[in-house]
Amino acid sequence: MSKYIFVSSPLEQFEIVTLLPISIAGVNLSLTNASFFMILALILSSFWLSLSFYKGSLIPTNWQLIKESFYEVTANILHENLGAKGELYFPFIFSLHLFLLFCNLIGMIPYSFTVTSHIIFTFSLALSIFIGVNIIGIQTHGINFFSLFLPRGVPLIIVPLIITIELLSYTVKVFTLSIRLFANMTSGHTLLKIIAGFAWTMLSAGGLLAVFHIIPLGLLVALIGLEIAIAALQAYVFTLLTCIYLNDVLDLH
Repeated sequence: MSKYIFVSSPLEQFEIVTLLPISIAGVNLSLTNASFFMILALILSSFWLSLSFYKGSLIPTNWQLIKESFYEVTANILHENLGAKGELYFPFIFSLHLFLLFCNLIGMIPYSFTVTSHIIFTFSLALSIFIGVNIIGIQTHGINFFSLFLPRGVPLIIVPLIITIELLSYTVKVFTLSIRLFANMTSGHTLLKIIAGFAWTMLSAGGLLAVFHIIPLGLLVALIGLEIAIAALQAYVFTLLTCIYLNDVLDLH
């Protein structure tokens, strides 16, 4: 009897599956694995914060210490890029950082789903932030906000060219912000799946190959540690860039 080894596609983990079909007046409001894990990230992050406030004391508990460290990291991002004028936006920046961190870390759990590995999610988030940032800029500076696209001292003859270049470089921020997070999470999870499948194939083959499966397995463990670090780093970078873009519209140059 022939022996077949079936290895699922590395991209299968990114498939969006409907968990609870819901349709109201022809509008699809179904609960998918993507929306479920977004809700889960929100619940777990809120629960983690509640743990840090439970029996708070001057001598911090372990949960309290972790939360204060995370709070300090986020506060430093805001202070270094926005200064005192950024205090108004701290609740949003803190929530954004915390939500992305939990989305990324939950995606590291086997058989879970990584919300940030889908470009539609990261692009929608980046576009929402981009629109909000521009609204803040217009409210703060009025018509002077559009001077952002025309540096001082530019000769009149090249004004249309400069405005076009500045406008393109400004709008491309939406794509760089979304693609950076999406690409890092997708490529990392795909690589983990490929190496895991390779190790399982070697183990299932038996014989000498089964002995040497320990090599890709050891590499897999090391890459999991690296991917966890990348998950935290990408949440940090997304939050940092959001603060930088916000500073650009608050402090026109």
